[in-house]
Amino acid sequence: MEWSGFGGVRVDTDGVVNPVSGQPGPAAVPAESKPMTPSRASRLDDQVPFLARLEHQERVALLELGRPMKYSPRSVLVHQDEPSTHVMVILAGWTKVIHSAANGYEALLALRGPGDIVGEASAVSGRSRSATVAALGRVEAVTIERGRFLDHLAEFPATALQLLSLIGDRTQASDRRRVEQGALGVRERLSLLILELSRTHGVQDAEGVRLTTGLSQHELAGAVGASREAVARLLKELRERDIVRTSRRGLVIVRPDLLRRIGGGE
Repeated sequence: MEWSGFGGVRVDTDGVVNPVSGQPGPAAVPAESKPMTPSRASRLDDQVPFLARLEHQERVALLELGRPMKYSPRSVLVHQDEPSTHVMVILAGWTKVIHSAANGYEALLALRGPGDIVGEASAVSGRSRSATVAALGRVEAVTIERGRFLDHLAEFPATALQLLSLIGDRTQASDRRRVEQGALGVRERLSLLILELSRTHGVQDAEGVRLTTGLSQHELAGAVGASREAVARLLKELRERDIVRTSRRGLVIVRPDLLRRIGGGE
C-alpha cells in the first residue's frame, strides 16, 4: 500500500520516500549510482530517515498535519536563533545544517534528505533554533506547526519513541565527529569525509565517482573543523596525485583506495 499526496510524492509501506517514481527504494541515490564501501567516518546524514522508522499509519497521520512547501537551491528553510514555530519533514531534495559562530565560522553539522525531519529538537525543547537549514538543491517538504506536532506526539507515543531514538542517534553521530576531530588530522578527516560522501551522495561516471552534494570548499572545511585554506591545499595535493579531480560539475573520486589509505593515516 502507498499513500500519495503533496505533488505526487509517495510514501511506501516500508517507509522509503521516492519522489521520482513512487516505487520502493531510496530516492536519495540515483539508480545509476554505485555506492562506495563505507568508510570509518561518521555519517553526516541519518542512517535511517525519520519517516522510515514509522509505521504506515503513523507516517500518513504525521504528513497530513502539515502543508507542502517548495524551496529553491540555497534558500533557507530554518534560521539559527529564531523561535521554534514548526518542524519540517523533507520529501525530496537535500539540505545542509550549519551552525554559525560569532566570528563568522560556519560548521557543517549534517545533511538532511528525503524522509528526514528538521527542527524537531527545538520544537520539543521550546528553545530557539540551534542551526540554520538551507537547501542544497530544489527541496520539497511538509511544514508542521509546533503545537500540532507536539499534540501528535502525545497521541502517537510510538512516533514519540522513534523521534527520541532518532535524536539519540544524531547525538551519538555528533559525539563521534568530535572524537574524530581530536584524534585525526585534517588530511585524514577530509579523506574520510570525501569517502563517506561518495558512498551516500556519489554517482559513477566515466571519470570515477562524482559527488552530487554540491558542497563548496568552505562547506567541506566546516564539516571537518578546518579552514577553507587548509582544505584548498589538501584538495590541490589530492588533485596533483590524481586521487580526485575537480570541475564545475563537482568533485570526482578517481582513486578511492588511496583515499582510504590516507584516511587510515598512511
